[in-house]
Amino acid sequence: MSLPASQRGFTLIELIAILVILGILSSIAVPKYYDITREAKNRAALQAVAEGKARLSINYARLFLENGTPPGASSLVDAVGTSTSIGDYTLNFSSVDTITIKINASGKPGVQGVNSGLWQLPY
Repeated sequence: MSLPASQRGFTLIELIAILVILGILSSIAVPKYYDITREAKNRAALQAVAEGKARLSINYARLFLENGTPPGASSLVDAVGTSTSIGDYTLNFSSVDTITIKINASGKPGVQGVNSGLWQLPY
């Protein structure tokens, strides 16, 4: 007894072929997804570093206007604070030398993403 054309299903070979194709696609897509999300979290940390640079620039201008002389890197770090919080990220400031400050951004618990940058005193 044969079934009408409207009630025929897929053969086992066709189902296995579909599963193989889905397996290949998922083996490519899942790692790419994790790479993209990690990159996005690191880019968000880079935005926190940019905010840290802006804070350094503002405090540099403020200290320069208040004191009449340009501040050094260590006094600028003291004015900003060695550690501060910006949204989901914690910024750590440290003097590299007399004109360079390093900014490290790391995510708070539950937030991944790290990045860092350098800020130099204007001449």
